[in-house]
Amino acid sequence: PPLPWDSDPQPEPPGPLCCLGGDLPSRKFPFLQEIKAFLSGVDPVHGNKLTIKEHARCAILLLRSLPPARSAVLDHLRNVFDEYVCTYLLELESSEGGLGARRAQGPNLDDVVQEIQNVLSEFVRMNPKAWAPVVSAWSIDLMGQLSSKYAGRHGVPHASSLNELLQLWMSCKATRTLMDIYTQCLSSMISTCPDACVDALLDTSVQHSPHFDWVVAHIGSSFPNTIISRVLSCGLKDFCVHGAAPVDLLFPTAADKRVPKIASVVGILGHLASRHSDSIKQELLRMFHESLGPVRDQQQKATVPFLLQLAVMSPMLLGTISSELVESLKPSVLSQLHQHFAALPREDLENMVSIVVHLICQTSAGAYRILQFLVNTAMPASVITTPGLAVHDSVREACDRIIQLLLLNLQKLVYNRGSASLGDAPPRAVPFLDELKGHVRELCVETLRLERKRFLWQHQLLGLLSVYCTPSCATDALFYLLTLARNQEELGLATQLYAVLSSCMSDLLPATLFHNLALIVQWEGEGPASMSAQLGAVLSLHLYDLGQLLLHRNPEVAEAASLLLSVCPLPRAIRPAHLLVIIRSAVHQFFLVLHRQCPTGISYSTRLLSRLSGASSAAMKAILQQLVEGALHPGNAELFGGLAEPPAGDDASLEGTRISLLDINRRFTTAVNFSGSVWSVFHAGVIGRGLKPPQPARRQEPEEIVHNVQNFLSLLLRCCRGGRYGAPEPLAHTAAVNPEAAKAVAVVLVENICPDVTNSELGWPPEEHTRSTVERDIQICRRFRDNPLLFQLLRLVAAGPPALCYCSVLLRGLLATLMAHWEASRHSDTTSSPWHLHASCALVACMAEGSLLPPVLGNMHEIFHQLAPFEVHLLLLSVWDCMRDNSPLPQKFTFQADKGLFFRDFSRDCDVGKYLCVLHSVLHKNIDRLGLLSGRFQT
Repeated sequence: PPLPWDSDPQPEPPGPLCCLGGDLPSRKFPFLQEIKAFLSGVDPVHGNKLTIKEHARCAILLLRSLPPARSAVLDHLRNVFDEYVCTYLLELESSEGGLGARRAQGPNLDDVVQEIQNVLSEFVRMNPKAWAPVVSAWSIDLMGQLSSKYAGRHGVPHASSLNELLQLWMSCKATRTLMDIYTQCLSSMISTCPDACVDALLDTSVQHSPHFDWVVAHIGSSFPNTIISRVLSCGLKDFCVHGAAPVDLLFPTAADKRVPKIASVVGILGHLASRHSDSIKQELLRMFHESLGPVRDQQQKATVPFLLQLAVMSPMLLGTISSELVESLKPSVLSQLHQHFAALPREDLENMVSIVVHLICQTSAGAYRILQFLVNTAMPASVITTPGLAVHDSVREACDRIIQLLLLNLQKLVYNRGSASLGDAPPRAVPFLDELKGHVRELCVETLRLERKRFLWQHQLLGLLSVYCTPSCATDALFYLLTLARNQEELGLATQLYAVLSSCMSDLLPATLFHNLALIVQWEGEGPASMSAQLGAVLSLHLYDLGQLLLHRNPEVAEAASLLLSVCPLPRAIRPAHLLVIIRSAVHQFFLVLHRQCPTGISYSTRLLSRLSGASSAAMKAILQQLVEGALHPGNAELFGGLAEPPAGDDASLEGTRISLLDINRRFTTAVNFSGSVWSVFHAGVIGRGLKPPQPARRQEPEEIVHNVQNFLSLLLRCCRGGRYGAPEPLAHTAAVNPEAAKAVAVVLVENICPDVTNSELGWPPEEHTRSTVERDIQICRRFRDNPLLFQLLRLVAAGPPALCYCSVLLRGLLATLMAHWEASRHSDTTSSPWHLHASCALVACMAEGSLLPPVLGNMHEIFHQLAPFEVHLLLLSVWDCMRDNSPLPQKFTFQADKGLFFRDFSRDCDVGKYLCVLHSVLHKNIDRLGLLSGRFQT
């Protein structure tokens, strides 16, 4: 640029007389001393150091009087603005720290900053061509330095908070002055050549982004059209200078290093896109169409690669221009593009096509329109094509190749996504396919036209879309192809699509079909002629066949079948054999979904079993039996906090071992194993093989165990109520559980825990009888210890008296084992045996709830945790005596028709007071701790 003194006469300097400000007395010294004072920062007369204001005014004097000192003066004035900003931020910190309005220590530079603005504004106004590029570059670079330097200071907002950051810096006089200076420079150069000012903006944005974004946002909002056009122009020039190869467009990071300003261009346009997207779109389209003109310079040749680079780096710009660009690609424009790229080497053309395919995959807005354009353009020419609308054969071949590469790239993206685990990132999205999800019907309609290449491309795209958006798009595509097909050839497209999908999607049709049928059945139609009523009547005739699907190997199919059966109306009469098969399958499905922790599957299975239990009394008992047996099975015990199934390796260790049954019989012919006799052996291991291996630790989380127990007991209660799914809670005067259902559960418990005991053993023997049932009692106690669910099941049985009477053998065995433990215990308190304490409390509470104990005795478990072991043994012994004298027989219960439940009157059967002597003695001994509870143990 021309020097200032060559372009326009400068203002006449004031001569050797200079006043350095109001703070110094007026004095005169030669002009050379002014230069020495500026360079040394020392007053040449008095020898003292100049203040910031004095030094700044000396610099302003040199800027007016000595133009060659311009660079040094502007560099020095950076310190003035830096000092001002530092003082300004210190004032903000002091005010936030509760120091009031006291100013931070530092000079007041407002008047000096104003003088600098006046001088520079005057220079720009008098000679903008010479001064505007220099001053704009200086001001914009200084704003970038200040923004980056103080970005981490307390009180300065983060770069992401653009509005707060802009408000902070625009309230500072120094940075506001710099902004005004740059704005004046840009305004003075708009009509001539603003590229120098915009180029400085780009350079600074490259160095100081993102702290510099507030400057870009403010200037862009002040001069949107100018900034958009000139930023793109400067970015294109820089792109041409650095000569980025097209291969770099697939790697924006590498291209950013070779073309440093391209990232700044993307960032600036990104800031302006929220309010000026139309202007950006029009400018991009203008650059594209002008680059195809007849005059071909270097910048015009690089325009299309430059625009592709912007689209790769900014999805926002790609979405802004994609739909409008496709609409503008008329046959004439396509011919110009063909001529534009015809001279490029083959390798560059391949790279360009790869970039276009990559951008199409990342395009969401107008994806269906882009697909239509590519397919229509790639279709072979027809004899009825309107003259002037036909495209060149090379253009058609290029579109054909783009479609093939697009389908290949989409296939890689779809089949390489995989299924993300909890620790992995979610699968990468494909915006092009995401947009096409809403156009499945249009794609099916066009595919069924069977137009040469078109239907092959679109059929392949339907397969990719179905796999990508499974299962919704897959079912929609198959539905439309099946319903819209009019002949055998068109119907074959549906079978071909299903063949493609079945290789990667197992059993696509059954699961979705059953879900949809269940939805239709649940619709509330009007009258018997509605579709839901007719469909439900037809499905009820095939309950047995649908029940077989509950055991399907595909979990989705099994869950869908469970849902369909749960909403399908049950027939008035169903064969017992078929009903039993459905019940077994439904129970098996229930435990499978519990293992998978599938909430929807649990809900469907619960609803199905609840409905089946209402079919008949036999169905209810069968369901209860299957559920209880399944819950106590070793393979399912872990779901409810029990011990897992022992590993199968024990049996494998016996393979190859020679075992002679004859030797075993000879060895034990005289030793008959009578249960409870001296021949009973409690194995802790096998001689020669060591102890038994320890039981594996429970793998279920406590929250999962509680959730499983709640689901299981909730299902049992619903089945005990005869399948009244969602029925209200029973009233206080009615039985919570149907006595017959509770009896069925009790019988199953006894059969599973003690298979060798009959239901006739309901009487309660004397205490001495326990010596002959030690082995059985220990086995019962071990089962309760290994499976905590048994106590919950006992409580359920107790809720339907007199069903607990049928669990007499279990109660006896458990009580005898607990009595033996507390008698042998030498601990000072019962809390040293937590499981036995819990079992004792649960057992007494359950017997009281089942009306086997008087209410006073049933409350004694409330004080077990505060007693010594021998005291608990004495109390349990009194419970045993009470049960021995008052055997748990169902005949002792009377049915009250008005309340609908069985009731036992202990005042008529026995004298409760004689069983409370031990309890009262224990209370008297521990009167200091248990005195407040004595009222609960009075008859």
